[in-house]
Amino acid sequence: MGHKKHEHHHQKNEQPHHKDVESKNVPHKFNESAYEKVRKGEKHHKRMEHLGEMGAAAAGAFAMHEKHQIKKDPEHAKMHKMQEKIAAAVAVGAGGYAVHEHHKREESKRIAKEAHRKKHYHHLF
Repeated sequence: MGHKKHEHHHQKNEQPHHKDVESKNVPHKFNESAYEKVRKGEKHHKRMEHLGEMGAAAAGAFAMHEKHQIKKDPEHAKMHKMQEKIAAAVAVGAGGYAVHEHHKREESKRIAKEAHRKKHYHHLF
């Protein structure tokens, strides 16, 4: 008795009709053009570039803090000196990552510009 709950709505071999099964409700990301994909990549590289910049700034600030601690706490100067060098190396690495992402972003901009040009201009000859 409990198995025949919705059978009165449909004929015997008919599939139930749901709005989310229709093709027009396919998520937008499946219909992205090349230009939109490249723009999305450009935004990603921009965020990663900013993340690298923040990492470089934070590591640089920590290195400066450790340098101050060397003078303030001469008893543990060796440890502070080592931590300062590590933080400085991390700051350089994060800065390098930010530069790398900047170049990737510029490349994405160039590709987006080309894709946009192909999308809108039609060559007649």
